[in-house]
Order: sequence, then structure tokens, then C-alpha cells
Amino acid sequence: MKNIKALLLAAGLGTRLKPLTDIWPKCLMPIRDRPLLEYWLNILQKSGIDNILVNTHYLSEYVEGFIKQPQFTGWVDSVYEPSLLGTAGTIRKNIDFCQNDTILLAHADNWTCCDFSDFLDYHHSQRPKGTVMTMMTFMCPNPSECGIAELNCDGIVVKFYEKVDNPPGELANAAVYLLEPEVTKWIMGHPKVTDFSTEVLPQFVGRIATWYNGHTHRDIGRIEELKKAQKDDHIHTMLNAKNSIWQDDFFHSEIFKTIGDYIDE
Repeated sequence: MKNIKALLLAAGLGTRLKPLTDIWPKCLMPIRDRPLLEYWLNILQKSGIDNILVNTHYLSEYVEGFIKQPQFTGWVDSVYEPSLLGTAGTIRKNIDFCQNDTILLAHADNWTCCDFSDFLDYHHSQRPKGTVMTMMTFMCPNPSECGIAELNCDGIVVKFYEKVDNPPGELANAAVYLLEPEVTKWIMGHPKVTDFSTEVLPQFVGRIATWYNGHTHRDIGRIEELKKAQKDDHIHTMLNAKNSIWQDDFFHSEIFKTIGDYIDE
């Protein structure tokens, strides 16, 4: 299998999770007894990805403090954005990291449980010829709030419906992608492009393969969805068992107690 790096997007403001995100970044919200970002790092490492870059902006000191734990040394790094660049802008800023390799691009403030090894294998061994990225999909319970994909018989995207009323289906973009270098080269050649969903993806319609996540994908941007994530069944299989000093400190903090009060209501 080709070398794969991961770019995890964790810079967002998380405005829909206020007031929780007034004090704590969305990507570190606890799912049971672990921060969301820890699940991402563990599941990607178990899938063989050991070169990961996390972008930060809002409450960056907390995210960077988490990443500096000894268990992440040498394979997880962070890059700070003084102002939000958009996904395409983040790729351009970090082109030295992204170019020439397959890149797993994901919004690390979403809650995603699935077999990432199968996702990687599909992209490298099974995706249709001529496609330059694989997009993870899921069944969205509220299709008008998601980017809905229309596929052909080979599972290739032929049209997007981005947050429209009454879209033709429920198969949604999970905002988890595997990108070949052709995609990052296109982004570098279009310096004014910032938004991945509305400006980059339409350029590759007909060349985007899809892989269906039949397990769990949640946008935990609302407290109700964050509560639901606490009850998902296969959480325990995604983590190393031992707590770190950072985790022990977090569990005894006022921030954790405040967040827990909302989740447990």
C-alpha cells in the first residue's frame, strides 16, 4: 500500500455547541471518557497511518497541549492558523506535507466509527479507474442539512446537492476523503479557492469514488448529537486502555464537570 498521511481539521469555532465551546474546543469534546481527537488518532494509527498533521486555530492552546503528550511524539504534529483559511487554504499552506502522497483529509470534530483499513484498501485496490479521490458516505437522517451525493452504477459521484430542500436521497458526504496528488495540485493552481465542498469537489465530479460507512458517523455540532455519541456501542474497541496524565487532569477539571453536566441532562 502506498504511503498515506492524514490531515485532520480541528480549527473550527464549534458555534453550534455553545456554551460548551466557549470554554473547550469541539475536537476535544469527551466521548465517554476520552476526547474526540484521541479516537481519531488511535483509529488512524491502528489502520497504519503514522504521519498526522492537525490544524488548530480556536482555543489552540488546549489542542496543542493534548497533542504534545508523549504517546503522540514523532507521529502527530500541529500547525497553527492565525486566521481560518478554509480546507483548501489549509492544504495550500501545508503543501510540503500534502504533495506527492495520498492524503486522508477529515474533519476531526466529527464522530466517525468504521473500519478505516477497509476504507484505505478500497481506495488503493478497488476504486474505479480514473477516479482521483474516495469520499466516505453515510445515511443522513436530515438530508437537507447535509451534502447529498448522487452516484452512478459504479459508485462514482455524478452530482452534489449541498444543503438543499428535498434532495433526491439520503446518501451524504461524511467529509472524510482520500486524495491523490492530482487533487492537491489542482488546489495549488487555484490560489483563490478556499472551500473544499463547494469549490473543489464540483471540479472532480465524475472522478470521485465513494465508500459507504455503515457503522457510525455523527456531526456532534449539537448537544443532542454529542449525547447520542456517548451511547454508541463499539467505542471501547477504538482506544488504548490506559489513561495519560493529561486525561487524569482533564477528568478532574471544572471544564470536564461543566461539559458532563450538559451531556448528562
